[in-house]
Formats: sequence, structure tokens, C-alpha cells
Amino acid sequence: MVSLRTISVSVCALVLAGASIQAWGQATPASSDSGQAPAAAPAPASAPASTTAQTPAPAAAPAPAAAPAPAPTWSIGPIDFSGLIDGYYSQNLNSPSTRTNQLYNFDVQSEQFSLNMAKLSMAHSPDPIGFQVDFGFGKAFDIVHAGESEPNIFEYLEQAYISFKPPKAKGFELDFGEFVTSAGAEVIESNNNWNYSRSLLFSWAIPYYHFGLRTSFPVGKRFTGGVQVVNGWNDIEAINSGKTLGFNGTITYAKWNWANTWYVGPEHDNTNKGFRNLFDTVMNLTPPGKANAYVNYDYGRDKNIGPGAMEWWGIAGALHIQATSKIAFTPRVEYYNDHDGFTTGTPQHLKEVTFTGEYKWTEGVLSRVEYRDDFSDVPFFESGTIPNSSKSQQTVTIALVGFFGPKR
Repeated sequence: MVSLRTISVSVCALVLAGASIQAWGQATPASSDSGQAPAAAPAPASAPASTTAQTPAPAAAPAPAAAPAPAPTWSIGPIDFSGLIDGYYSQNLNSPSTRTNQLYNFDVQSEQFSLNMAKLSMAHSPDPIGFQVDFGFGKAFDIVHAGESEPNIFEYLEQAYISFKPPKAKGFELDFGEFVTSAGAEVIESNNNWNYSRSLLFSWAIPYYHFGLRTSFPVGKRFTGGVQVVNGWNDIEAINSGKTLGFNGTITYAKWNWANTWYVGPEHDNTNKGFRNLFDTVMNLTPPGKANAYVNYDYGRDKNIGPGAMEWWGIAGALHIQATSKIAFTPRVEYYNDHDGFTTGTPQHLKEVTFTGEYKWTEGVLSRVEYRDDFSDVPFFESGTIPNSSKSQQTVTIALVGFFGPKR
């Protein structure tokens, strides 16, 4: 396990490196947005001839020093820094002896103050070379990388990839490394979601991240497509020699956008037999006014190495109401059918209702109060000291999130 002291030293080294790079960028001409070097500064004009013959000519000036070599036509500065700290207190009304909110990601701990995430990010938009690195610690990072075996340093990385965006490629971009999945209506960072807890679909129907190649390219003014070739679901180190393919496309208009993602590939240890398919679609409604909404549908199918397959599917919807500049409310409802128990470990039909209230204290600081009720058609939830004794689970959560960065 990598110590926090080692991480701190690494962070300091990266920050010092970033500062050196920025200073270097200021001392030499920066590249333009198009990736081309700016025009060289014109040479100074010769001194005008004397207008009076009586004035003696000045002494000859020493020859100017040779001009420094021009900067390369791409740069890795400036570097944008951002980050967040996310903590909460959750009360489970079932009073489970394990103090665990079952089926949750990432606010899984109850009856205690908990750190969901502390995160630092460094990024540079491609011009034409860029990068993104997100690292940190907390329960969210533990859960995201729970399936990784080694090395342990991966536990602290959410994303780490380099980007290439050729200036004449009409918006085409290529990323290589670890990046979050394209599927789902929610993301890992709490402040970028409407609700505090994640939906059942985010928690159980889709992957968190991938490692490999990712492309993005606009087609016309309304459509953006992408293709991915990755090791698999939640794998930095591959579990087999096969590859998972991802295809995604988004149609965007002023009042709505529609995103679709399909992943397909082998996802079983040490064999390329048995393919897993996931189709994810999200419709975002963004009409003018104070209300926005989304509808998210997922269907997954995992073929066993032998005969047969396991399926899961679900649908979720949320309505976000921005009552004032500081206050917002978001109800969410969803249905999840884990038909064969492939994702939750128990064949069951789940329903979930959540109501979240948000207050923004100032720029970069917000708090949320949330009530959530989960239902199953079988006794699944722990009540007191007895596991699998209740068909429902209710929680009340209070959260505080602080975040900073050039883009909020």
C-alpha cells in the first residue's frame, strides 16, 4: 500500500514541475490555439540618421546577443488545478449493526461522520497535446477500484490520460490512459450531480472506468461520436487478452440532448469466451427556466462461459428545480431489475425514491439534505442485527462539499 507521505511528496514534485513549466512558457512564445507558432517579433528598425551635421556620431553599439531558440509549437502549460472535499453523515433507519447503507455508492457508511472523497486534479486542454490527472483518497476511491488486484497505487487514481487534438482535424480528439466511462446520467464527483446518493443504475448497471484508447469527433453541428478500445470494465491491468469496444454518440440541441453508449467485449478472467453487452441511453431535457430533467435507461447481458446468460435492466428519472440562485430541489425515482442477481448478488426487483435539497453557501461550497427509500421484492436489507430481514431501507443524509478550480 502506498503511504500518504509518498503521495504528498509526489504531489509536491508535480506542483514544482508545473511551476517550472509555466515559468518556461512565460519566457518563450506560447503556441496559438491552432497549434501554430506565433509570428516572430519584427526586428527593431535602424536608428534614424542625424539631422544635424555638427552632432558627432555616437559610438557604435555592441552587437546584440543571439536570440534564444524559439519555443516548440506545442506546450504543456499552463496547468489547471482543481479539487474537492466531500463529507457526509448518514442515518439508516433500519439501524443495521454493520452501519452500512446497502446498495449505495458512495455514501455507504451510516451512523458516523464519513469522508467520501478528497481529490486533486491537474489538467491542460490539448493544443494539440494535453492531459488529465485526477487522484485522491476516500471511500469513493476504495469502491471505484475494488476490483483491481495490483499494484495498489491504482487505488488513488480516478483518471490519468494524455490527449492529442490535431489542429487541422476538425475537432477530432484521441485520448490514451485511464478515463471514466461514457455510460450513465451521473458522475463520480458529488457536486456535479443533482442528488447526493448515486442511483441504482450508476451503482450496479454500468462500469466506473476503462483503460485504453478513446476518440471523439464532431459530425456536423449537432452530433458528436466516439469509439473506444479498452481492456474492459474497471480494469487497468487486463484480465484476459481480449478487448472491449465502446461506441457512443450524442445529439445536442438547445433544449435537449440525447446520449447513447454501447460496450461489448469479453469480461471473464483468463478467457476470451463469454461476451458482456451494455446499452446505456440518457435523455437530458434543458428547457429555458428553472427546471431540468433526465431519463436514463440501461440494459446489460453477460453470457456465461458455458450455456446461458445473465441479464439486468433499469430506468431512472430525475427533475431538478432551481428555486433560487442558492436553493435547489431534486426528486428521483427508478426501477431496477436484477433478474439473475448478476450485479447485486440476489435476483430481485428494486425500486428507489430520493428527494434532495441543496443550498449553495458561496461559490465552491454547497450542502445537501437527502431522504431516500429503497424497496425490494425479497427480504434483502439488514435490519438491526439480522441480515436479509427487511424489504425496505430508509436513510437521511446530510452532506457538505467544497470544491475549487478554474471551472465550477
